Amino acid sequence: MAVSSLDILNLSHSFKDVCEAHAKSPECLSCTLRLLLEYNLIQANLEYSRRFCCAPQAPDDAASKNCKKEFPDRHIDCGIAECNMMGIAAGLATTGKVPFASTFAMFAAGRAFEQVRNSIAYPKINVKIGATHGGISVGEDGATHQCCEDFALMRVIPGMVVACPSDDIEAKAMVEAAYEHVGPVYMRFGRLAVPVINDRPDYKFELGKGIVLREGKDLTIIANGLCVAPALEAAEKLAADGVDAKVINIHTIKPLDEELVVAAAKETGKVVTVEEHSVIGGLGGAVCECLSEKAPVPVKRIGVNDVFGESGPATALLEKYGLDAEGIYKQIKEFV
Repeated sequence: MAVSSLDILNLSHSFKDVCEAHAKSPECLSCTLRLLLEYNLIQANLEYSRRFCCAPQAPDDAASKNCKKEFPDRHIDCGIAECNMMGIAAGLATTGKVPFASTFAMFAAGRAFEQVRNSIAYPKINVKIGATHGGISVGEDGATHQCCEDFALMRVIPGMVVACPSDDIEAKAMVEAAYEHVGPVYMRFGRLAVPVINDRPDYKFELGKGIVLREGKDLTIIANGLCVAPALEAAEKLAADGVDAKVINIHTIKPLDEELVVAAAKETGKVVTVEEHSVIGGLGGAVCECLSEKAPVPVKRIGVNDVFGESGPATALLEKYGLDAEGIYKQIKEFV
């Protein structure tokens, strides 16, 4: 059956509302990717008449309310039952629909891992997972809800595409690409507002293809998600010190754009990976696995260093864990 003829169904677990200060960031070109996921799914439903939009028991979630209001006949409330939600999504996909199952990353990749593996990936079911609130920028919710292991968990599942957008433009393009892709896709969206960096006329999104954002000859910085913008800032700081850094946005961790990664490593001789995830098993792990076989060069992995997160303001946590522009800059300076 052709993908264009399939239905879309968004199953969403309950959310806590994102603070209005996040949604209405002082930076006019910023937005919370979690809200954009819901918005993009609504827009997708408007474009494809047979698509479904489903949300959970979340009375205070404006985004879910809007989805339910626009498409009440294509909205399923799965309640606080993430494992069951994945099973429902798998079942619906076998009837020709394209479900988008959405919940916190901690529950999508963590709690429901068995269902994602055995009910979706193993039989190659066409389910899309929109995992929100990934990484330490979940903030005050603390370590139990700050999933810094989801890339690793999802990347190891055979046939699973794993991706994480860097801004709202990329989030929209990713949702559309996930729909067009036949097979399971895991997308991680953050809670914190991020600046727009992909508002260029030549911007093109393709799953499995990285994007060079800045040319450089001394080292390569490879980042994804929330960390792309501060990686670019760090590159500018390095330039002031005479270090010319190439910056690549690897929005798709699996399949990794090995051709681009290897070419950049050979060109610059050193690689730094930056991610809001454990340094084990995520983007850094994928890049190291690739380069160890095809282009061995020194690699510095910047991320969460094998520890759990903690409760606190999101921006303060990013600073503490060295994932803001200044922290990334200092770690790279020590490396070079």
